[in-house]
Amino acid sequence: MEFKMKEKGFITELPYGDLHVSGNEEYGFRPYQLLVSSIAVCSGGVLKSILEKMRMEVEDISVKTEVERNAEEANRVEKIHLHFVLRVPNADLNKIEKAVHLANKNCPMVQSVKGSIDINESFELI
Repeated sequence: MEFKMKEKGFITELPYGDLHVSGNEEYGFRPYQLLVSSIAVCSGGVLKSILEKMRMEVEDISVKTEVERNAEEANRVEKIHLHFVLRVPNADLNKIEKAVHLANKNCPMVQSVKGSIDINESFELI
């Protein structure tokens, strides 16, 4: 990817469309939003794949995030909590707990920040 400077941030052209990135959310996605989004969506996608391999029907997944940042250290992201809200008919709680753990271990984005950002997960069934 190549990012080109614009007046209030940067832009890159991707097959799906242009991605605008800026420290000011009036002009694009903020970098920390993209970081958290990447981790949440990657984890959710991996979790869905694992549940399907366990022969569970996944009707819906949403991922709620809570982020802790350290203002004294360049406002760095220190912790991300991922809360999966799952609609899985005939769910087996033990298998879902195992799947959530496996999703953490198999998500490339989570593994990329391992040791730098504390990531933990929880889930609920609806």
